Amino acid sequence: MSSPAPRSPRTPLRVGLVGYGLAGSVFHAPLIATSPDLVLDTVTTGNPERAAQARAEHPGVRVVASPDELISRAEDLDLVVVASPNKTHVPVATAALEAGLPVVVDKPLAATAAEARTLAALADERGLLLSVFQNRRWDNDFRTIQALLADGTSPLGEIQRFESRFERWRPQLKGGWRESGAPEEIGGLLYDLGSHVVDQALVLFGPAVRVYAESDVRRPGAQADDDTFIAITHANGVHSHLWMSATTAQLGPRFRVLGQKAGYVKYGLDPQEAALREGLRPGPDAPWGLEPEALWGRLGAGESPLTGGGAPVETLPGDYPAYYAAVAAALRGTGANPVTAHEAAAALDVLEAAKKSAREGVAVTL
Repeated sequence: MSSPAPRSPRTPLRVGLVGYGLAGSVFHAPLIATSPDLVLDTVTTGNPERAAQARAEHPGVRVVASPDELISRAEDLDLVVVASPNKTHVPVATAALEAGLPVVVDKPLAATAAEARTLAALADERGLLLSVFQNRRWDNDFRTIQALLADGTSPLGEIQRFESRFERWRPQLKGGWRESGAPEEIGGLLYDLGSHVVDQALVLFGPAVRVYAESDVRRPGAQADDDTFIAITHANGVHSHLWMSATTAQLGPRFRVLGQKAGYVKYGLDPQEAALREGLRPGPDAPWGLEPEALWGRLGAGESPLTGGGAPVETLPGDYPAYYAAVAAALRGTGANPVTAHEAAAALDVLEAAKKSAREGVAVTL
């Protein structure tokens, strides 16, 4: 099969969105619709209530029932965003790429690193963008840590240990595929929140060489992991300790970064998800991604941030809109892919190793 001829990018770029559940309606659709470079052209959902919701929230949007119907209109689109359940990511992305369409896929890109690399090879062969939506790279606290580590004069000194917690208190099951134990659903926190915290650790400290994990199913009736810990040894010697849980009755710090000179501790979650869930939207005339000074992290050595120790560090604004701005630039040839499939495959190497480690009770060398 020959590759479709490259197309000239339109202004704005027309986006087809597959899926209008949590990911599609709360994250992708609002960010696409408020981007000056993109327009939400088509939404795919077979659920009548979600179809009505999409039409109400995005007047004029076309709604179709299946990904096949969307992809059949490939010539009318410039990008397909896959925000449907995890098990559909690979087949829908494959079909879109084969139709000549650039693709954004919500995390996790695939169930395995091998599948991710196969998709990456297809995109490379066709000369098409394949990007993975890792919005947590644009969290306010993560951006602040990147700034603290940005050059050789970091006040933290050489980093020894990185701690990241994505913890929740959800003792009651919500149901749905995310909590399913069926392997084909790719459910559980390891592949959900773990996709975020592992990606962040690799962005900050580079490749992993060793992985150890503990994973439990704690809630009555649960089928998939809901309390998981991962320890990563990076090639540069940094140790990342990562927690993801739905059963944490007292939440720990979101981040703790410990260096030879000082440490940085930050509590609380980036405010952007909550804002999007409340129906707020980013725009040029309103502040976005800001948090009050009381939530700023603290930098110090030997003090406890819980008793006011250390110096407050102003948290940079969260910036989820930057992801789709970068995607648009990449499609126009004026910027780089913000999150590549090869990066996603490296994170999946770690997730697969963590799954093996937890199952067998051993550390896994990569």
